[in-house]
Amino acid sequence: MKGIQSVFDKGKHGRRSLWTAFCVALWMCVCFTACDDYDSFTTDRSATLQFSSDTVRFDTLIATIPSSTRTLTVYNRGDEGLRISEIWLEKGAESVFRINIDGQDMSRSADNRVTDFEVRRRDSIVVRIEVTIPELESDSVCACLDLLHFRLESGVGQTVHLVASGRNAFFMKGISLTADTTFTAQRPIVVYDSLVVSPDVTLTLEAGTQLLFHEKAGIIVHGTLKALGSLEEPVVMRGDRTDHMFDYLPYDRLPSRWEGLVFTRESLGNFLEYLDLHSGLFGIRCDSTGTESLKMKLVNARIHNLGGHGLELLHCRVEVGNTEVSNTLGHCAYVVGGDVQFTHCTLAQFYPLSANRGHAVNIVNQDSLGYFPLYRADFINCVATGYAEDVLMIPSLNREEMPTDAAEFPINYQFINCFLTTVVPEDELYTERFVSCSIDSLEAEINREKHFQLIDAHNFLYDFTPIEDSPIRGIADSTYSVLYPLDRLGRLRIEPDAGCYETTVLEKEE
Repeated sequence: MKGIQSVFDKGKHGRRSLWTAFCVALWMCVCFTACDDYDSFTTDRSATLQFSSDTVRFDTLIATIPSSTRTLTVYNRGDEGLRISEIWLEKGAESVFRINIDGQDMSRSADNRVTDFEVRRRDSIVVRIEVTIPELESDSVCACLDLLHFRLESGVGQTVHLVASGRNAFFMKGISLTADTTFTAQRPIVVYDSLVVSPDVTLTLEAGTQLLFHEKAGIIVHGTLKALGSLEEPVVMRGDRTDHMFDYLPYDRLPSRWEGLVFTRESLGNFLEYLDLHSGLFGIRCDSTGTESLKMKLVNARIHNLGGHGLELLHCRVEVGNTEVSNTLGHCAYVVGGDVQFTHCTLAQFYPLSANRGHAVNIVNQDSLGYFPLYRADFINCVATGYAEDVLMIPSLNREEMPTDAAEFPINYQFINCFLTTVVPEDELYTERFVSCSIDSLEAEINREKHFQLIDAHNFLYDFTPIEDSPIRGIADSTYSVLYPLDRLGRLRIEPDAGCYETTVLEKEE
């Protein structure tokens, strides 16, 4: 019996061995066949590479500052592999571009050339490209061009164009101006560690001046600032990054890329015309000075896309005309006491990155330091709207609710011929503060975005010109419009619209 069992066990073991050997052989056959297919390469001249782009472009860069990295993907969409004999830059060692191909740095070779790459069937390789534009001979924008060549084993050549434009800049780090100074449009000015204007010093920014602020840098004015921009050549204050977060979205359209503009307590007589200030942590802050002297006049400006308040006016005297303040995580206009007047302004709160955004207008007569007299807060021919059902915050007029030490402070504010997204309290104390205003109906079927020519929150593109059938059109009081006969973009006001933008004459005639 034991012998029979032994024979049986041997037979069983033998069958298992045969089965195992068969499976191993089958597996090896499949693997070798697959590998053979995968490793087959062709020299057919009709088999070529495909590129994610035939041109790699860099935005206008600042000379001597390295760019961010752009990516080019090289595809082989065929059924057989392709061998690349060599890849090189047309300008060789003289090229301003730096190339890394699947981890191999081309600049390590003397002539910016690498050899022997394989792209297996239906596979790809990644090319990473950077550029540093050297100091240029001219202060104009100049283009730097090169060609990235690929030669296949078949002898076929393919080329990708590399394009970068750049310009020279002045660099300032930790500068305090102690004498009257004028900046011109000759070159952009890149600011590190903030720019300080000392007391009793005037900084003048001529038309076309560009101030590009590095992260956490800003401008602090103890003296006086004169920004003398024009419609064709505005004065620009923005961050210094010129690259893209995504292919469609430059960093310049994102908030909080730099700090902002501060007028300290001693700063007076500031005049800002055609200023384009955007993408800061905040816009303009005017510290408390009192109302005897004009602290700031801001006209034909755009304050846009900020990570805090757009205009923060702390118990001071300010005039704002023909100006857009829009898309702020804080309030577009934050008024704490003082004497302020807004005429033909668009205050649009369509900040896209947070539902916890501030109001278009927030008027208060107190802050952490106590109560302040609100001598005047007039909004004339203005637009104040946004995503929220109510974008307007106003102080209480009920004296009985106020502390004794604040009850005698004046609280004067008024909205005249404005378009407002708000709910006006029915109390006569409040209704008399709203003169000939158009109140956006909360039940209106039309989306508030559709009042305007363009609100593209995906691409961060905005045009707050009212559309032809918008209720914003034609409601302004022409008595005040004579102060600004042209809108912020230079269009003639005939039947004046509220806000800083006028629907074109051609549309009116239709």
